[in-house]
Amino acid sequence: MSGSLRRRAPAAGLALLLFAFALFFLLPFAGLLERGLRDGDTWDAITSGTARDALVLSLWTSTLTLALAVVAGTPLAYWLARATFPGRQVIEGLIDLPIVLPPTIAGVALLTAFGRRGLLGEPLDEWFGVTIGFSTVAVVMAQLFVGAPFYVRAARAGFAEVDEQYERVAHTLGASRLRAFVRVVLPLSWPSLAAGAALCWARALGELGATLIFAGNLRGETQTMPLAILSAFESSAGLTAAVALSLLLLAVGLLVLAAFWLVAPRLRGVM
Repeated sequence: MSGSLRRRAPAAGLALLLFAFALFFLLPFAGLLERGLRDGDTWDAITSGTARDALVLSLWTSTLTLALAVVAGTPLAYWLARATFPGRQVIEGLIDLPIVLPPTIAGVALLTAFGRRGLLGEPLDEWFGVTIGFSTVAVVMAQLFVGAPFYVRAARAGFAEVDEQYERVAHTLGASRLRAFVRVVLPLSWPSLAAGAALCWARALGELGATLIFAGNLRGETQTMPLAILSAFESSAGLTAAVALSLLLLAVGLLVLAAFWLVAPRLRGVM
Protein backbone atom coordinates (compact mmCIF):
# COMPACT_ATOMS: atom_id res chain seq x y z
CA MET A 1 0.00 0.00 0.00
CA SER A 2 1.39 3.38 -0.99
CA GLY A 3 1.88 6.21 1.45
CA SER A 4 -1.04 8.12 -0.07
CA LEU A 5 -3.44 5.22 0.44
CA ARG A 6 -2.25 4.73 4.02
CA ARG A 7 -2.98 8.37 4.78
CA ARG A 8 -6.44 8.17 3.23
CA ALA A 9 -7.46 4.93 4.94
CA PRO A 10 -8.19 6.48 8.42
CA ALA A 11 -10.18 9.30 6.83
CA ALA A 12 -12.19 6.84 4.75
CA GLY A 13 -12.84 4.67 7.78
CA LEU A 14 -13.99 7.67 9.81
CA ALA A 15 -16.28 8.80 6.99
CA LEU A 16 -17.80 5.30 6.79
CA LEU A 17 -18.35 5.25 10.56
CA LEU A 18 -20.03 8.67 10.50
CA PHE A 19 -22.24 7.59 7.59
CA ALA A 20 -23.31 4.43 9.41
CA PHE A 21 -23.99 6.41 12.58
CA ALA A 22 -26.10 8.98 10.71
CA LEU A 23 -27.95 6.20 8.87
CA PHE A 24 -28.75 4.55 12.19
CA PHE A 25 -30.63 7.70 13.31
CA LEU A 26 -32.24 8.48 9.95
CA LEU A 27 -33.63 5.04 9.10
CA PRO A 28 -36.23 4.91 11.92
CA PHE A 29 -37.71 8.24 10.79
CA ALA A 30 -37.64 7.08 7.20
CA GLY A 31 -39.42 3.91 8.25
CA LEU A 32 -42.12 5.92 10.02
CA LEU A 33 -42.67 8.14 7.02
CA GLU A 34 -42.71 5.25 4.53
CA ARG A 35 -45.19 3.24 6.60
CA GLY A 36 -47.40 6.27 7.16
CA LEU A 37 -47.55 7.11 3.46
CA ARG A 38 -48.21 3.48 2.53
CA ASP A 39 -51.09 2.89 4.95
CA GLY A 40 -54.44 4.19 3.75
CA ASP A 41 -55.84 4.80 7.25
CA THR A 42 -53.10 7.18 8.36
CA TRP A 43 -55.08 10.37 7.79
CA ASP A 44 -58.15 9.00 9.59
CA ALA A 45 -56.04 8.17 12.64
CA ILE A 46 -54.36 11.60 12.63
CA THR A 47 -57.68 13.45 12.45
CA SER A 48 -59.48 11.26 14.98
CA GLY A 49 -60.92 12.63 18.19
CA THR A 50 -58.49 10.58 20.24
CA ALA A 51 -55.51 12.15 18.47
CA ARG A 52 -56.95 15.65 18.86
CA ASP A 53 -57.66 15.28 22.57
CA ALA A 54 -54.27 13.74 23.29
CA LEU A 55 -52.41 16.39 21.26
CA VAL A 56 -54.19 19.30 22.94
CA LEU A 57 -53.52 17.83 26.38
CA SER A 58 -49.85 17.19 25.56
CA LEU A 59 -49.27 20.69 24.23
CA TRP A 60 -50.78 22.63 27.09
CA THR A 61 -49.42 20.41 29.87
CA SER A 62 -45.88 20.45 28.44
CA THR A 63 -46.07 24.23 28.00
CA LEU A 64 -47.29 24.66 31.59
CA THR A 65 -44.50 22.34 32.73
CA LEU A 66 -41.93 24.52 30.96
CA ALA A 67 -43.35 27.67 32.54
CA LEU A 68 -43.15 26.14 36.02
CA ALA A 69 -39.62 24.90 35.37
CA VAL A 70 -38.47 28.34 34.25
CA VAL A 71 -40.14 30.22 37.12
CA ALA A 72 -38.88 27.87 39.85
CA GLY A 73 -35.74 26.56 38.17
CA THR A 74 -34.11 29.85 37.15
CA PRO A 75 -33.48 31.20 40.68
CA LEU A 76 -32.50 27.69 41.83
CA ALA A 77 -29.98 27.34 39.00
CA TYR A 78 -28.56 30.80 39.71
CA TRP A 79 -28.23 30.01 43.40
CA LEU A 80 -26.43 26.74 42.67
CA ALA A 81 -24.10 28.49 40.21
CA ARG A 82 -23.14 31.29 42.60
CA ALA A 83 -23.45 29.95 46.15
CA THR A 84 -20.83 27.88 47.92
CA PHE A 85 -22.01 25.82 50.88
CA PRO A 86 -21.62 22.31 52.32
CA GLY A 87 -23.85 19.79 50.62
CA ARG A 88 -24.26 21.68 47.35
CA GLN A 89 -23.13 18.66 45.36
CA VAL A 90 -25.74 16.55 47.13
CA ILE A 91 -28.49 18.98 46.08
CA GLU A 92 -27.18 19.06 42.52
CA GLY A 93 -27.12 15.26 42.47
CA LEU A 94 -30.73 15.05 43.66
CA ILE A 95 -31.82 17.50 40.96
CA ASP A 96 -29.97 15.54 38.28
CA LEU A 97 -31.20 12.16 39.52
CA PRO A 98 -34.46 12.10 37.49
CA ILE A 99 -32.38 12.42 34.31
CA VAL A 100 -30.78 9.01 34.87
CA LEU A 101 -33.74 7.31 36.56
CA PRO A 102 -35.96 5.06 34.42
CA PRO A 103 -39.31 6.85 33.95
CA THR A 104 -41.15 3.96 35.59
CA ILE A 105 -39.19 4.49 38.80
CA ALA A 106 -40.06 8.20 38.64
CA GLY A 107 -43.74 7.28 38.34
CA VAL A 108 -43.61 4.89 41.28
CA ALA A 109 -41.75 7.48 43.36
CA LEU A 110 -44.37 10.14 42.59
CA LEU A 111 -47.13 7.69 43.42
CA THR A 112 -45.62 6.85 46.81
CA ALA A 113 -45.32 10.55 47.62
CA PHE A 114 -48.47 12.08 46.13
CA GLY A 115 -50.79 9.11 45.51
CA ARG A 116 -53.86 8.47 47.65
CA ARG A 117 -51.73 6.37 50.00
CA GLY A 118 -48.59 8.44 49.60
CA LEU A 119 -46.63 10.44 52.16
CA LEU A 120 -48.38 13.69 51.26
CA GLY A 121 -51.22 12.34 49.14
CA GLU A 122 -52.90 10.44 51.97
CA PRO A 123 -53.19 13.44 54.35
CA LEU A 124 -54.44 15.61 51.48
CA ASP A 125 -57.08 13.04 50.61
CA GLU A 126 -58.21 12.44 54.20
CA TRP A 127 -58.18 16.04 55.45
CA PHE A 128 -59.14 18.02 52.36
CA GLY A 129 -60.52 15.47 49.92
CA VAL A 130 -57.83 16.40 47.38
CA THR A 131 -56.66 13.61 45.09
CA ILE A 132 -53.60 14.29 42.95
CA GLY A 133 -52.89 10.92 41.39
CA PHE A 134 -54.62 9.94 38.13
CA SER A 135 -55.55 13.52 37.28
CA THR A 136 -54.36 16.20 34.88
CA VAL A 137 -52.38 17.73 37.74
CA ALA A 138 -50.52 14.44 38.02
CA VAL A 139 -49.62 14.68 34.33
CA VAL A 140 -47.99 18.07 34.86
CA MET A 141 -46.21 16.86 37.99
CA ALA A 142 -44.82 13.82 36.17
CA GLN A 143 -43.63 15.97 33.29
CA LEU A 144 -42.12 18.51 35.66
CA PHE A 145 -40.30 15.82 37.65
CA VAL A 146 -38.57 14.38 34.59
CA GLY A 147 -38.25 17.57 32.49
CA ALA A 148 -37.24 20.34 34.89
CA PRO A 149 -33.78 18.89 35.65
CA PHE A 150 -32.82 19.42 32.00
CA TYR A 151 -33.59 23.13 32.30
CA VAL A 152 -31.96 23.56 35.72
CA ARG A 153 -28.83 21.74 34.59
CA ALA A 154 -28.43 23.86 31.45
CA ALA A 155 -29.28 27.11 33.25
CA ARG A 156 -26.81 26.36 36.03
CA ALA A 157 -24.05 25.79 33.49
CA GLY A 158 -24.96 29.02 31.69
CA PHE A 159 -24.93 31.11 34.85
CA ALA A 160 -21.61 29.57 35.94
CA GLU A 161 -19.99 30.71 32.69
CA VAL A 162 -20.89 34.36 33.31
CA ASP A 163 -18.04 36.13 35.09
CA GLU A 164 -19.20 37.52 38.44
CA GLN A 165 -17.11 40.62 37.72
CA TYR A 166 -19.79 41.79 35.29
CA GLU A 167 -22.34 41.84 38.09
CA ARG A 168 -19.97 43.68 40.41
CA VAL A 169 -19.46 46.37 37.79
CA ALA A 170 -23.22 46.69 37.35
CA HIS A 171 -23.62 47.08 41.12
CA THR A 172 -20.99 49.83 41.24
CA LEU A 173 -22.95 51.65 38.53
CA GLY A 174 -26.03 51.64 40.71
CA ALA A 175 -27.87 48.60 39.42
CA SER A 176 -29.73 46.51 41.96
CA ARG A 177 -29.10 42.78 42.22
CA LEU A 178 -32.31 42.02 40.32
CA ARG A 179 -31.57 44.60 37.60
CA ALA A 180 -28.02 43.28 37.17
CA PHE A 181 -29.40 39.78 36.85
CA VAL A 182 -31.99 40.77 34.24
CA ARG A 183 -29.82 43.16 32.22
CA VAL A 184 -26.43 41.43 32.48
CA VAL A 185 -26.61 37.78 33.53
CA LEU A 186 -29.67 36.70 31.56
CA PRO A 187 -28.52 38.02 28.16
CA LEU A 188 -25.07 36.48 28.58
CA SER A 189 -26.45 33.09 29.60
CA TRP A 190 -29.39 33.12 27.19
CA PRO A 191 -28.10 30.37 24.83
CA SER A 192 -27.89 27.91 27.73
CA LEU A 193 -31.31 28.93 29.02
CA ALA A 194 -32.85 28.50 25.58
CA ALA A 195 -31.26 25.09 25.12
CA GLY A 196 -32.44 23.99 28.57
CA ALA A 197 -35.96 25.24 27.90
CA ALA A 198 -36.12 23.36 24.60
CA LEU A 199 -34.89 20.15 26.23
CA CYS A 200 -37.32 20.52 29.12
CA TRP A 201 -40.30 21.07 26.83
CA ALA A 202 -39.35 18.22 24.53
CA ARG A 203 -38.84 15.84 27.46
CA ALA A 204 -42.21 16.81 28.91
CA LEU A 205 -43.93 16.35 25.54
CA GLY A 206 -42.51 12.85 25.15
CA GLU A 207 -42.97 11.66 28.73
CA LEU A 208 -44.59 8.23 28.98
CA GLY A 209 -43.56 5.96 31.86
CA ALA A 210 -43.99 8.28 34.84
CA THR A 211 -47.26 9.64 33.43
CA LEU A 212 -48.70 6.17 32.88
CA ILE A 213 -47.98 5.03 36.44
CA PHE A 214 -48.79 8.24 38.32
CA ALA A 215 -51.55 9.76 36.14
CA GLY A 216 -53.01 6.82 34.28
CA ASN A 217 -54.30 6.72 30.73
CA LEU A 218 -57.71 8.43 30.73
CA ARG A 219 -58.77 10.00 27.45
CA GLY A 220 -59.27 13.75 27.67
CA GLU A 221 -57.85 13.91 31.20
CA THR A 222 -54.48 12.17 31.40
CA GLN A 223 -53.97 10.55 27.99
CA THR A 224 -51.12 12.45 26.38
CA MET A 225 -49.84 11.70 22.88
CA PRO A 226 -47.25 9.09 23.99
CA LEU A 227 -49.99 7.27 25.92
CA ALA A 228 -52.35 7.53 22.94
CA ILE A 229 -49.65 5.96 20.77
CA LEU A 230 -49.25 3.13 23.27
CA SER A 231 -53.01 2.57 23.39
CA ALA A 232 -53.23 2.62 19.59
CA PHE A 233 -50.47 0.06 19.33
CA GLU A 234 -52.30 -2.25 21.72
CA SER A 235 -55.68 -1.76 19.99
CA SER A 236 -57.12 -3.55 16.95
CA ALA A 237 -55.69 -0.83 14.71
CA GLY A 238 -52.23 -1.86 15.83
CA LEU A 239 -49.16 -0.47 14.15
CA THR A 240 -51.07 1.60 11.60
CA ALA A 241 -52.64 3.93 14.17
CA ALA A 242 -49.47 4.02 16.26
CA VAL A 243 -47.42 5.10 13.24
CA ALA A 244 -49.95 7.80 12.33
CA LEU A 245 -49.98 9.28 15.83
CA SER A 246 -46.18 9.06 15.99
CA LEU A 247 -45.91 11.05 12.77
CA LEU A 248 -48.32 13.65 14.16
CA LEU A 249 -46.36 14.06 17.38
CA LEU A 250 -43.07 14.17 15.47
CA ALA A 251 -44.36 16.87 13.11
CA VAL A 252 -45.77 19.00 15.94
CA GLY A 253 -42.59 18.66 17.98
CA LEU A 254 -40.41 19.69 15.05
CA LEU A 255 -42.62 22.69 14.24
CA VAL A 256 -42.69 23.95 17.82
CA LEU A 257 -38.96 23.50 18.32
CA ALA A 258 -38.22 25.22 15.00
CA ALA A 259 -40.44 28.15 16.00
CA PHE A 260 -38.76 28.26 19.40
CA TRP A 261 -35.27 28.46 17.93
CA LEU A 262 -36.39 31.14 15.45
CA VAL A 263 -37.90 33.29 18.20
CA ALA A 264 -35.12 32.75 20.74
CA PRO A 265 -32.49 34.99 19.03
CA ARG A 266 -35.03 37.80 18.73
CA LEU A 267 -35.91 37.55 22.39
CA ARG A 268 -32.24 37.69 23.24
CA GLY A 269 -31.90 40.90 21.26
CA VAL A 270 -34.75 42.48 23.20
CA MET A 271 -33.25 41.67 26.62
